[in-house]
Amino acid sequence: MTTAPAPVPSVAELPEPVRTRVVMFVADVLPQVPELSAPLRRIAAFAPARRAKAGGTAIAGALDLDAADEGGLRDRAAVQLRSTRPRFAADRLPAGADAVETAAFAWLVRPESWVELLEEALRDLQARPRVAEHDLARVQRRVDQLEQELRDARERRRTDVEDLKRENAVLRRRLGEARATGRDALASADDALAAARAAQAEAEATAANQTRELRQLRARIAQLEAEASEDRRAARAERDEATLRTRLLLDTILDATSGLRRELALPQMSGTPGESAEAQYAATGPQQTGRSRTVASIGELEGYLAMPRARLIIDGYNLTKQAWPTSPLDAQRIRLMQALAPLVARTGAETTVVFDAAAVPGAGARHVAGAPRGVRVVFSPTGVIADDVIRDLVAAEPAGRVVLVASDDQAVARDVALDGARPVPTALLLQALR
Repeated sequence: MTTAPAPVPSVAELPEPVRTRVVMFVADVLPQVPELSAPLRRIAAFAPARRAKAGGTAIAGALDLDAADEGGLRDRAAVQLRSTRPRFAADRLPAGADAVETAAFAWLVRPESWVELLEEALRDLQARPRVAEHDLARVQRRVDQLEQELRDARERRRTDVEDLKRENAVLRRRLGEARATGRDALASADDALAAARAAQAEAEATAANQTRELRQLRARIAQLEAEASEDRRAARAERDEATLRTRLLLDTILDATSGLRRELALPQMSGTPGESAEAQYAATGPQQTGRSRTVASIGELEGYLAMPRARLIIDGYNLTKQAWPTSPLDAQRIRLMQALAPLVARTGAETTVVFDAAAVPGAGARHVAGAPRGVRVVFSPTGVIADDVIRDLVAAEPAGRVVLVASDDQAVARDVALDGARPVPTALLLQALR
């Protein structure tokens, strides 16, 4: 006779440890199992440690419901275990697996001869020795100890609650006092705000009064300035009148001098004191050829400049572009003024610097910053070069006056020499300026 196979136990019929291990195995791979029901999909979304604990009953029920169906939850879970857990891929667990894990593996994965494997694992579980009496007593003592610790913890918690209640009452009292203090502080702040507003109103009134007084003072200043301007105009008129009287007196003296000269038949004077000094320099200095009379040394230049009413005319850019060629034109003019100051102060020579206005875009000004006392600056007018201005200045000088022209332009040197001036090389003048 053939023995009928033993019926397959359901999950509920398995021993508690085996049933728990089966649920843990299924919960571990539940997110990878396809075609889950709605409750199982919710359980699959749980954290791994929570799936077996919170959804163990639902997983066990689903396993019992379709345990006999091909392709049910057990079959789909077994496929995932074999494919994702290498230790479940063989027909037996590795050596060292306990009876609980072996029984759960056999029931869930169902390899070849799984029934014999399950029965063998269940017999091993049933053959385990029972807990000894002394172990039971030890466990009971541990339970009593834990119950005592629980009672102590509850007593401590009750004490802590009472302490917290007392502390809460103290805090409530302090809160009431703080609220009262806050109300008093708020009242004080309202008083201070009212005082501040009053002070602000007073300050605004004071500012309005000061503004009114300031307008009055400005009006008074304008009136005084108008009066001062009127006084200046009156003084200028008086000065012009005095100048006119002085000029009339001077003309009268000049006319009387001319009449006296005619009456005495005095001859006309020829020459000037400067020409006498020039003759001395000409006698002792190197002889000049031609009519250029070019100044040849610093000593000669200093001597001419020290003569009475000596006149020095400088071709501005002709000199500065040799002395400071890399500097801008405005910087060249300023440096020339600074270099001329000691020479003019030392010699007292009347000095005029002529700049070509065509070289300076928009230079219509008649003033150079830093021009020293005794130095006049002239810019050539539109359409006129500085050389022509120099020629006109030399031509306007009376005969016999010592006039020096600093320029390296040969045409200028020749023309001014014909008018009686003495050309000065710019290199020589630069040596005197250093």
